[in-house]
Amino acid sequence: MSAACEVEVGIGALSIDDVVAVARHDARIVLSEASRAEVAKSRAIIDALANDPVPHYGISTGFGALATQHIPLEKRQQLQRSLVASHAAGSGEPVECEVVRALMLLRISTLATGRTGIRPETLDAYVAMLNAGITPVVREYGSLGCSGDLAPLAHCALALMGEGEVVDAAGHLTNAENALRAAGIEPVQLQEKEGLALINGTDGMLGMLCLAIADLRMLLTSADVAAGLSVEGLLGSDAVFADDLQQLRPHPGQALSAANLRKVLAGSGIRESHREPGACTRVQDAYSLRCSPQVIGAARDTLEHATTVANRELAAAVDNPVVTLDGRVESNGNFHGAPVAYVLDFLAIVIADVASMSERRTDRFLDVARNHGLPPFLADDPGTDSGLMIAQYTAAGIVSELKRLASPASVDSIPSSAMQEDHVSMGWAGARKLRRAVDGLARVLAVETLTATRGIQLRAPLTPGPVAAAVIAALTDEAGQTAGMPGRDRYLSPEIERAVALVKSGAVRDAAARAAGSLD
Repeated sequence: MSAACEVEVGIGALSIDDVVAVARHDARIVLSEASRAEVAKSRAIIDALANDPVPHYGISTGFGALATQHIPLEKRQQLQRSLVASHAAGSGEPVECEVVRALMLLRISTLATGRTGIRPETLDAYVAMLNAGITPVVREYGSLGCSGDLAPLAHCALALMGEGEVVDAAGHLTNAENALRAAGIEPVQLQEKEGLALINGTDGMLGMLCLAIADLRMLLTSADVAAGLSVEGLLGSDAVFADDLQQLRPHPGQALSAANLRKVLAGSGIRESHREPGACTRVQDAYSLRCSPQVIGAARDTLEHATTVANRELAAAVDNPVVTLDGRVESNGNFHGAPVAYVLDFLAIVIADVASMSERRTDRFLDVARNHGLPPFLADDPGTDSGLMIAQYTAAGIVSELKRLASPASVDSIPSSAMQEDHVSMGWAGARKLRRAVDGLARVLAVETLTATRGIQLRAPLTPGPVAAAVIAALTDEAGQTAGMPGRDRYLSPEIERAVALVKSGAVRDAAARAAGSLD
């Protein structure tokens, strides 16, 4: 996507693709005129309440367990600064820039609804900071997922005030004040309610969910491709993927995965070599081959549910208190991250299972008792050469890690704020481990793809199908060296990393889709 692409942010919902465009491809954002009018209207309500002698939460009071403490007018600017500075308490390594950009966009989207009471000039400054490529440094630890992602959002709000560390558009770590001034942005001095408006949301966990959904849409298709190549290379049957058999159990994801598998195997000379009765002595293939649509398809259906939750959250205005459409300022519990936290955990579970099945297919290729005529470990000179033996170890180690990452974060809760916040979602933690899980899945699929294409090449003179041939070509570099190609042992790690990069970028999926006509 071009960096010149623009995303309009307004009263309505952003899409997952909008989030990806801004977070990963540096798309600029513009505020709609309807949004500007609504923001100004709600700010007028906050200004009126700020002058009311009756205390109003978040406007003329403290926060959390200090909500009953009335704050006099002369201390309110300090109140807002103190709120942001004290909450910017993260620790650990900085999180990825794409995560922070997604978080900033989603907070801007909520501010733009006019439900938070932010001042128009504060919102404009936040938009300018994002468009200038200024990325606040947000630390790995600090968010409990309730009230939303307080610490990560506070680090962004702190940068808007000209304090703290940021990464500028050139990728240099610098002081926030210097970066803002270099971009022509005046640091913001927060007024009543604005500190809460800037830090009270589920934007970090939601941003990571959106990015994971985008990645998994591609990776689950890549999983179908890898599974199809394994069925082909292991002399498996495509008969079990017939559409009428899949319709007997009408899960939509299963039907899509089975259709992909049929396309991957279409036109394969290897498959045709054992299609006739008597050409194959096996009655049924192993589960890791035969049941691929059931597992990858169930993962697809789980991803669809996660997408539904993400789209609902993208349409939300999460803050506390909020300015209602009829002008009331009301406290609420919408900042609780449970809806997002649950699906973050669901996705980590299905990733572990899809990867586990992938690793089992890889292992079958290496065992002479199960690979139907291929050399041990797909080695050129077994005994002297180890072939892909240790590549399977790599996949197995990742799968073991993925099983640990599948342990849900959302079942934990540690009370905070003097027991005022006595149940939290841990959604940020769920999102952080999901990012590791997505990376792990790509690596396991890359190892399977390498192994399957090597096994297919060792079936010569039998000819692979068009999809397998296209994937082998995609794995081949300009020097004509194919990652995972048969031959004597060599330094394998670079080949694995090249395959990982091709899987992650979507190049393997795209090559397969072109050869197949289309893949879902």
